[in-house]
Amino acid sequence: MNKKYHRRLTKAQNIAISFLLIILAGAFLLMLPISSKSGQWTDPLTALFTATSASCVTGLVVVDTYTQWSLFGQICILIMIEIGGLGVITMGTLVAMAFKRNITLKSRNLLQESVNSLQIGGVVRLIRMVIKGTIFLEAAGALVMMAYFIPLLGVGRGIYYSIFHAISAFCNAGFDLMGYQEEYISFVNQVDVPWINIPIMLLIVIGGIGFLVWEDICEKKWNIRKYNFHTKLVLTTTFILIFGGAALFYLFEHQRLFADFSPAGKVFASFFSAITPRTAGFNTVDLTKLSENSWLLTIILMFIGGSPGSTAGGIKTTTIAVVLIFMISNLRQKRGANVFGRCISDETVKKALTVFMLNLTLALTAAMILCGLQDFSVKDVFFEVFSAGATVGMTTGITRELCVAARLVIILLMYTGRVGSMTFTLIFSEGRPEPKIKLPDVDVPIG
Repeated sequence: MNKKYHRRLTKAQNIAISFLLIILAGAFLLMLPISSKSGQWTDPLTALFTATSASCVTGLVVVDTYTQWSLFGQICILIMIEIGGLGVITMGTLVAMAFKRNITLKSRNLLQESVNSLQIGGVVRLIRMVIKGTIFLEAAGALVMMAYFIPLLGVGRGIYYSIFHAISAFCNAGFDLMGYQEEYISFVNQVDVPWINIPIMLLIVIGGIGFLVWEDICEKKWNIRKYNFHTKLVLTTTFILIFGGAALFYLFEHQRLFADFSPAGKVFASFFSAITPRTAGFNTVDLTKLSENSWLLTIILMFIGGSPGSTAGGIKTTTIAVVLIFMISNLRQKRGANVFGRCISDETVKKALTVFMLNLTLALTAAMILCGLQDFSVKDVFFEVFSAGATVGMTTGITRELCVAARLVIILLMYTGRVGSMTFTLIFSEGRPEPKIKLPDVDVPIG
């Protein structure tokens, strides 16, 4: 009976359930006395919130990671971050390959969905490359950060801190252990430290551009003209968001929040502020002191997030690119959404518009619920819900003050953000038979 039911599960349901099981297992482990520094049981809601945030690579916390969790608890969080970043299906495939088991067609289908690949062929080869690339990049990032942490904390602790933050950065998780300086401080004291800023920013970007882009770049090297359409779209959008965002942050804050920084600190802070909302969650500046312009820009960047098939969340760079290209083409009265000598399919445009509106609706609905539950400023609530829904992890500080119901809303947002709003919706609708009769078309006045 169970086997029959299992076979009926759709790809969306399989992915959603696998993430749910990791969250529940992680929450149980974090509840144990061995996971807390006090040696006491952790309350279920705190454990569930932290496990969801780690598995969904968000970074929102209701307790400081360094202060609350023991070494065992921190390692549990780190494992959940790695599994959540690469995807449960990917990690399951890695285990199967390690035991030299055959990867079934069903597993390949799930892998294709998990990494957003357009074709099933070569998906196992892609996973092998992803695993090798992840190990190499995280190790390289950790080695660079050791130049800062080892002189500061000693060899053993310095190595551990470097590895922890390299994994957290690559998986766009935003968890940190800097609470030994001050609770919830993140990297505010390292705003102009190159050994921290450069590796973390690079790991966030590389982890967030997507595994399909990795594969294309590895195959074609610097021959940009031969890159796939997807790669060109991702890299172009990412470049605009990083450099355009950094320029705007510098313009908005160089005489305000960045006024007392060194010239290098201003540059680092500008780029870090543009990169980390997509969707890493670290911060090197006090978010409560952002100007209104910077606050709005941060929310926009959080909403967009990273790229498909990556460790990042958000609606994705390709979604916003397709929506904008379609809008511009319509305004210019062109047929179709054309870019790079290609016309984006109508199906892709419909999917992009659906994802855009679905995520926006979820965030606005959650914001209204939170405003009804607690007396927070609308500004702080919007920042929180967009951060949770896009699995960013940045906060103005209200996370720790959320009531039980509000925490459950944020947990659901983080879960849907990592699973994907479309995937989450398909859990309830995929597999249903389509109606055989097409209803008549009708025109409706618009605008």
